[in-house]
Formats: sequence, C-alpha cells, structure tokens
Amino acid sequence: MSPAFFLCVLLLCFTLQPCHRIFTSAAGGQWQLLQKSIGISAMHMQLLNNDRVIIFDRTDFGKSQLLLPNGKCRNDPNDTALKVDCTAHSAEYNVLTNTFRALTVQTDVWCSAGALMADGGLIQTGGFNDGERRVRIFTPCNGNCDWVEIEYGLAARRWYPTNHILPDGRQIIIGGRKQFNYEFYPKNTAPGLFNLPFLEETNDYGAENNLYPFVHLNVDGNLFIFANNRAILFDYVNNKVVKTYPMIPGGDPRNYPSTGSSVLLPLKNLQAPAIQAEVLVCGGAPKGSFFKAKKGNFVTALSTCGRIRITDPNPQWVMETMPQARVMGDMTLLPDGTVLIINGAGAGTAGWEHGRNPVLSPVIYRPDNPIGSRFEVQNPTTIPRMYHSTAVLLRDGRVLVGGSNPHIYYVFTRVLFPTELSLEAFSPDYLDPKFNNIRPTIVAPVNQGILRYGQKQTVRFSCTGPLVQNSVVVTLVAPSFTTHSFSMNQRLLVLGNNKITVLRRKTYDVEVTIPTSAALAPSGYYLMFVIHQSIPSNGIWIHLQS
Repeated sequence: MSPAFFLCVLLLCFTLQPCHRIFTSAAGGQWQLLQKSIGISAMHMQLLNNDRVIIFDRTDFGKSQLLLPNGKCRNDPNDTALKVDCTAHSAEYNVLTNTFRALTVQTDVWCSAGALMADGGLIQTGGFNDGERRVRIFTPCNGNCDWVEIEYGLAARRWYPTNHILPDGRQIIIGGRKQFNYEFYPKNTAPGLFNLPFLEETNDYGAENNLYPFVHLNVDGNLFIFANNRAILFDYVNNKVVKTYPMIPGGDPRNYPSTGSSVLLPLKNLQAPAIQAEVLVCGGAPKGSFFKAKKGNFVTALSTCGRIRITDPNPQWVMETMPQARVMGDMTLLPDGTVLIINGAGAGTAGWEHGRNPVLSPVIYRPDNPIGSRFEVQNPTTIPRMYHSTAVLLRDGRVLVGGSNPHIYYVFTRVLFPTELSLEAFSPDYLDPKFNNIRPTIVAPVNQGILRYGQKQTVRFSCTGPLVQNSVVVTLVAPSFTTHSFSMNQRLLVLGNNKITVLRRKTYDVEVTIPTSAALAPSGYYLMFVIHQSIPSNGIWIHLQS
C-alpha cells in the first residue's frame, strides 16, 4: 500500500464534506445552492471517476451565458439557431472545488444519450440535426481535456435513445425517434443495425410515448426494456425476446413525452443460487395528456408506481401510490439502498411549455419497508425543476440537481418557468450532523482501488460511536448518465459480508464478496460506500475489472 495513495484517499474522503450555504432545515433533507448560474442549463449530466460532472444542453438554443475560452468559436453551418457561436453548450463541474469550465461540442447533442465505458470514459451518442449520428468521447482528466467527436459513429440517427453498458464492455444504443432498432458501440460485428419490433409495437403515433425506453441489465445478462406501458426481457446476443411481461396496470404510458422514471432496485444476496431483481416505474402522464397539453388542458399526472420482480417465472406488477402525482421526475438510487424521487411537475407532460404545477418536494422511497409505508416526503426546494431537469448522485452522498428549460430558446422573463442555469445539491437526512457518531469513514484504499470478480475483499473503516455489527453493509453504485427523467446505467449492489474484525478502538475490517460476473456488475468504475445503521460513509472510487 502506497503511503501517498493512502493519504490521497483520506484527503478525498474529508474534502467532499458539504461546505456550501444551507437554506432549509435539517429535517427531511437539506438544500444547498451551489451555483446561481453555470451559464448553461443542465439537460444531461454524468459523474466521472475524478469527481467531475459533465453537463450539456443543446447547441441550437442560440447563445448561452458561458463563453468559450481563448476566443474560440464553433462554426457550424448546419446549426438552426446560430452559425458562428462563441458560447459553450457543455461544461465540466468540479465537485471538490465547486467550480466549472466551458467545454466544446461541435454538433447538436439535444436529447441524446450516453454511459460510461469500463475505462471510465464517457461515450455519448446521437442528438439532433448534424449530431444525430455522432459518437462523442470524453476521457476524465485533471487538465483541459475536451470532447472528441466521431462523425458517422452510429449506423442510424439517434434522437431520444437509451444507452446501457453490457457485460462484454460494449454499449448498446436502443431506439430513438422513428428508430425501431438498436446497435452497439464499439462495432465489432456486422450488420451494424438490428431490428427491434417491440419499439414499433409500443409506438403511439403522434405522441410516441416510447422514447427514452427504460433499459435495465438483468442478472441473467438479458435486458429488461420498458416502453410506453409494456416490457420485455430481451436477449440482445440472439436478437430474441425471451419473456413478455404483463402490461402495467391502468395501461397509461410512462415514457417520453408521458415521462415517468424507473430504477432497477438494489441487487442483494449476490451469492444466492437464484438472484432476484426488481424494477420500479413511477409517475408519468395519463394516455392522451400530450395532445391535451398542446391545447392548453394540463391533465393531472400519474401518482402510481409499479413494481415487478423481473426474475420471477410468472411476474406481476404490484401498484403503489406516491404522496404526489409527478411527471418528469428523476429517480436516483442513494447509497443506503433507498430511492430519491425528485424534480418534475404535477400536471401536463414533457415538451415545450407542456408542464404545470411544479413538484418542489422530493420523496424518499424505502423499498424494504412494508407496502403502504415506503414513501417519505422531504423538504422542498424553491426552484421549479420542470422539463429538461436532471439529478445525479455524488460521492459524498449528496444529489446534484440542475436544469429546467421548457422553452425552445433560453427565456428568463415573462414566462411561468424561466430557463434555469443554477446547480443545487439535495442532502438526504442521512447527512445530518446528528448521525456523525455512527457515520462510518473508509480509512484505507481497497487493493489500490481495483477489485476483481468473485474475490473476498476487506474494507477498513472507522466509526466514532459504538458499532452495531449486524447493521454494517457495503454497497457499490454505478454512476448514471441522466437526462429526460431516466438515469441510464444506474445500478446498486449490496455486497454480502459475514465477518467484521475489530482492529483497535473504533477501527474495523469488514470482509465482503465481490460479484462473480459482469452480468451482475459490468466492468467499470463504481462508488463504494460502507453503511452503518443506515448511515453511509463518503464513497471511494473503485475499479471493477476482470
């Protein structure tokens, strides 16, 4: 173990403590205004393994309020708003220093997708107009790195698609407007494009309601794909549907523009012969809401969630009711295994000016509680986060919240919901200082940050108060690419542990078993947390490799 590396981990763990002004009381979570303006609206966000967040909106909004450095300008004859643009439409936010810098995208990234590769690089795909078939790569660094673009990196135009990393290290890119197919990146087989009739079957023409399909990697390596109001289990290797799930009760659409959200609930008992996996789908808009909103009739959003065990032989939806109706809400897995439901509106749909009644209060969903006692309303923000808002988990357990622009251009006056350029952080109740005596701190690196499949791993941590040994768990969280109310590639694994060793006063080792296959946890960077009595430590970055 390198002393320098050990010191670096310790410094990072303590540096990430929240240090910005807090505006609300502790009960039910806290809100922090991090930046009044970063100059662009955070339509898309991805946390990288150097604690930077890549943010971008679209290039054809016209001028942003963030200048490109050194007099640089983007010259794009295909841009529909501004052919020569000296402002940025992407930014890198440094979580540790609460600072940001401009990045350059050359083509339109509007309503695009992305996910991290095994090496930690962000692969971002598609967009609008001249960006429809682009692949863009951002490699984490501590210098002035920027986007690298690959022209015609995609076989088809991708506008409103969904990405997911696969067990073999490739990404799959599914759907998009008028695209009832999928492809892979990088491409190593022919043909480059594969039909997926399920996307055409779920296409509600006019409203569509199957864009940004919810895609989750099941524990058997197949993909759970939810579009509109239906779902399948899909074997992408053989281009075959292996299971068709029942329609979600009520039959209302849950995908864009009737935008709900979805998560794969935390995976547990990873050494069991048959691992169970459950998917949660929440919110959305009743059928027909999109057309009614276009005529000025803003229908109340859906207040229901559907939960289904996708590994069951005969899976059935179990329905629950949220405290508030919500469309365009984001769902974020928290390190303690709970789900944060945040952002969105109480009426209308996604789309230009189609949302009303902002939902300012987040909700915590506790999946292990009995049904009927799983939702807890949290303290509200003061900033409406409507269409084109986002949320991502940070390493210190806060959730970074940004975006909201329901307008074709940047509009700040004489509208119900002005374009929002700010960044906030929501701190769940587990970050309240009253829990500091039971909060664990990871005090040693884990194999220089590298984990291998199936190995036994010791994680060393400290705790200032008395330790309750049977309440310690270790979780791994895959950082997500979030846009349009869906967090692509989001995943949380609860590692099995059987043994805690007391080393000296207030310092402990916990032994855990790393998942055995890439179908459970694809190779890549994860956040590792130690949880004690439901209170998480700061995370550390680990790299899961074959």
